[in-house]
Amino acid sequence: MTTPLRQTRFKIGGMDCASCAAKIDTAVRRLDGVDDVSVSVTGASMTVSHGGSLNDGKVLQQVARLGYGIVKAEAKTDGRASVASAHDHADQKGHDHAGDDHEHGGEQVANEAVGSSHLHSDVEPGQAWWRSRRAALTLACAAALVAAYGIGHLFPVAERWVFLGALLVGLAPIARRALMAALAGTPFSIEMLMTIAATGAVMIGATEEAAAVVVLFLIGELLEGVAAGRARASIQGLADLVPKTALVERAGGTSEVPAEDLAVGDVIVARPGDRIPADGEIVEGSGDIDEAPVTGESTPKRKGVADAVFAGTISIDGVLKVRVTAAASDNTIARIVRLVEEAQEAKAPTERFIDRFSRIYTPAVLAVGALVALLPPLLAGGDWNEWIYKGLAILLIGCPCALVISTPAAIAAGLATGARRGLLMKGGAVLEGFRRITAVAFDKTGTLTAGKPVVTDIVTYGRDERTVLALAAALEQGSSHPLAMAILERAKADKGPVPPALAAKAISGKGVEGSVGGVAVFLGSGQAAGERADMTEAQRLAVDSLNGQGKTVSVLVADGMVAGLIAMRDEPRQDAAAGIAALKAEGIRAVMLTGDNRRTAEAIAASLGIEARAELLPQDKQRIVGELQREGFKVAKVGDGINDAPALAAADIGIAMGGGTDVALETADAAILHGRVMDVVRMVKLSRAVMANIGQNISVALGLKAVFLVTTILGITGLWPAILADTGATVLVTANAMRLLRWRG
Repeated sequence: MTTPLRQTRFKIGGMDCASCAAKIDTAVRRLDGVDDVSVSVTGASMTVSHGGSLNDGKVLQQVARLGYGIVKAEAKTDGRASVASAHDHADQKGHDHAGDDHEHGGEQVANEAVGSSHLHSDVEPGQAWWRSRRAALTLACAAALVAAYGIGHLFPVAERWVFLGALLVGLAPIARRALMAALAGTPFSIEMLMTIAATGAVMIGATEEAAAVVVLFLIGELLEGVAAGRARASIQGLADLVPKTALVERAGGTSEVPAEDLAVGDVIVARPGDRIPADGEIVEGSGDIDEAPVTGESTPKRKGVADAVFAGTISIDGVLKVRVTAAASDNTIARIVRLVEEAQEAKAPTERFIDRFSRIYTPAVLAVGALVALLPPLLAGGDWNEWIYKGLAILLIGCPCALVISTPAAIAAGLATGARRGLLMKGGAVLEGFRRITAVAFDKTGTLTAGKPVVTDIVTYGRDERTVLALAAALEQGSSHPLAMAILERAKADKGPVPPALAAKAISGKGVEGSVGGVAVFLGSGQAAGERADMTEAQRLAVDSLNGQGKTVSVLVADGMVAGLIAMRDEPRQDAAAGIAALKAEGIRAVMLTGDNRRTAEAIAASLGIEARAELLPQDKQRIVGELQREGFKVAKVGDGINDAPALAAADIGIAMGGGTDVALETADAAILHGRVMDVVRMVKLSRAVMANIGQNISVALGLKAVFLVTTILGITGLWPAILADTGATVLVTANAMRLLRWRG
């Protein structure tokens, strides 16, 4: 019997680029028992898949030897690994990427990491980047270089040696990391290229340039770390929405407790201006809730008893008592953060291609550099120092950092910015896939519509609208039927009276009857009402007309006469028509698949401008998705993630539509957290923006290298411009990817 795979999750400090992730990935894969490894730079995490037990100590030791901080997160056997807290990833701002302060042995580092409550990061939580060890190393190397210039000017005889000393300040830790990476399976690392180039420069007498190149390299790495920190901060901003403490009602009073200690069932108090510390349901009070921090909606929502609220939203003007419905580790914010972290560990197709390309590209650069250094002197009698210098410059130009980071930086930024707007995608492959979507199949109920009926029309005969609604609401008090709830909600919204009903009882299959204020009242179907009162032809036509619009009609009979008609329908979401129109504007076909009756489906479809397929079973929806695919469409299926499971699985991308903790994150490739139809086209546009960004990044990375390769061979540029080309390309690519964090759709 095949042993089911387990996953163990680790938090890693100090990863700032794809090169870091690649080194860790390669090193951990070499360990016994490891089946697969996924590393997320932006999430500062690693997930190790393994069949049996995993020697955590060896994993910790292997990563610590590379100079990164690492701690183990909570492991699960259900195919997922969770982090102890949604805030854990805030504890890593970066580790010394180019330098390494670990003087103790690898095993000791690993043991300390297991027992520590924080990572061996070079920036403590909340600390500025300029206080990091990497910044200190960069400043020390720069200061040594400046001092070398001064001493060399005053004492020319010592010039070579002082520049050599300045070089060693920065190169020694770089060389050490290059060696450790080589031993762990990554011989062609950026550190190795730097070490070879700097050492070669010293050998041909270009010590001053070698020292300057190392300083420029460290500055580039420092800037890379700052950019990576910004990407992490974009997700950390979500986690920070949840307050650290909560007021809990206990023993007749309130006490302040850590929000992470809240349990399901606790009743918390949110005062005006407070952030709500947990997902829950209002049990007392009402007020406007500012959901902008979570949903992006600028207009506050009025909420009262039985309404759901999200962690991180703000109570504006009311004192609310909220019953907690999700623990801190499973509230809306924590689940979004966890999903994004896991998504960033799943590599996109373009990223996988770039990784494979870089494995060939880096050795090829070494080969080209060697050929440039050797062939002209050997074959054409060229000057050895001149051509070795050019070969070393080519090594620096060929550093793959900018190329390797071009895709994951954009993917990570795209996933992060999507998550902040309620557009959740499970990995780069899904994010890339959205740009190819040419057809979207929507479920109706709860997807294009709000998922619950509302009163749309009240037609009166002999009584005013307020009275008709009051009589109907009186009979429906206490009922949980969706149509009854719609009538009661309308009465509440209109602030109409709801008088008591005497002897109220339900009549199976027909309606409900009782006495209200001494008046015998019945509310039910048109056919049942016709048995209790004479309906005029005009009244019957009115019922038929409303039914023709896909509405359910309840007829109110009072004292043996028809008093009014109440029509109800599950109405389209506010942005449904605009969302469908936006898809069409992008050249994407939209179709509605529903199990509802044809008349209702066609009425809704006509109001939205979408084609409809009605009276479908789940297997019918799956069949239609397959038919669209055979016609050449790339199909996204939008549904609730449960009863549409066959169609979601068959589609190229399955999208769960929902809100809060009800989002079916486990069953679909993507989820629209806030239930906006317009968000489907936003996902497509975000995907296109990310892919355009990746194209720009790759063009910059390869374009600059091509230009400087030619100018170096021609003797126009040397070591300084070479490292500036690499560092500059890396910074430009990272900065360009970070622009996606400001994407507004």
